[in-house]
Amino acid sequence: MDETRVVTFARVADFGLDVRVHCLEVVDGLEQGRTIIIKENGATLGRSPPADIVLSDSEVSRSHCRFTIVDGILRMADLNSTNGTFLDGIRVSGEVPVPVGAILRMGRQTLKHEHRTEKEILQRDEFDREIKKANAYVQALLPQPLAEGPIEAEWVFQPCSKLGGDAFGYGPLNENEFLVYMIDVCGHGAGAAMHSVAIMNLLRKRALPGTNMAEPTEVLAAFNAMFPMDDHAGMYFTMWYGVYNLTTREMRFATAGHHPAFLVGTGQEPVPLRTRGGLIGADPGTVYRAAAVTVPPGASFYLFSDGVFEIVTKDGVEWGLNDFLRLLPAAPIEGQNESTGIFGQVRGLARAGELDDDFSLLILRFH
Repeated sequence: MDETRVVTFARVADFGLDVRVHCLEVVDGLEQGRTIIIKENGATLGRSPPADIVLSDSEVSRSHCRFTIVDGILRMADLNSTNGTFLDGIRVSGEVPVPVGAILRMGRQTLKHEHRTEKEILQRDEFDREIKKANAYVQALLPQPLAEGPIEAEWVFQPCSKLGGDAFGYGPLNENEFLVYMIDVCGHGAGAAMHSVAIMNLLRKRALPGTNMAEPTEVLAAFNAMFPMDDHAGMYFTMWYGVYNLTTREMRFATAGHHPAFLVGTGQEPVPLRTRGGLIGADPGTVYRAAAVTVPPGASFYLFSDGVFEIVTKDGVEWGLNDFLRLLPAAPIEGQNESTGIFGQVRGLARAGELDDDFSLLILRFH
């Protein structure tokens, strides 16, 4: 089912398609996706009427703040709210201008100030609906979680606001071998998503001609030959590919430009699993190398895209891989699996708004 963006108007709304108006987009919170248009006569915001803009949040005061437009500039004043109003992370005192693109925080709501025409708002709504459709199709291709058996699997796939190129999969290769992989296509947009879907479908069907799917280096080499970037609009991708033997407990793996996966045994530090090998599609002469590791009983395996750690925190700090690794393994949270808990921690640490890239995290547990 399509998700409909809710557009509400502060006071009277009567403007043409090409008239530019101030609007607040709820980018994080209880009403994410809502667009609030503020007209020239301004508006008050609060938890309940008679506020013109109502945000149903117990942490928002009944009369929280007031918006006015002076000489075409949006201004805001906090109305002595209990928990305060924050503009780009700074608590507001008195009346202040709100620049276009500024981030407002009140209670559990995060809003972004935009200056758009009605036509742009309608086009944005249509674009968002198409993006959601495409992301839903990609998600439908992902495997189901595994809650029992010798290998358990769980994952989080949270697309960013743009159409991305992440994809992953796992499942039996034969009665004794289990494969797992992740790909990350460069860039965003329909082209990146179509590229990842084409690759994923080949892997789901185990349909690489003349290739031993149990040999990681052959799989990477086959993709490198099939998807040269010169023939695919300059697109390339990274890949992590591994095959686990259920009898010997050996995981044989190879990587193509992808950061490591990590194996965590009981009470042990994360062990990086990575081999040398360039991006797929960049150089037809690339040679890929494999490695192997013995997986102890009870170990957990973490495979993820760079969108899980390439974030900017609320304090403006740019994260790296080592920052993310401090979250592994995550302490259990009642009512959540581990992958969902990790996503919640990253989302809580990241700056307001959509994440900059797709968040793809896969966790396997070996019994």
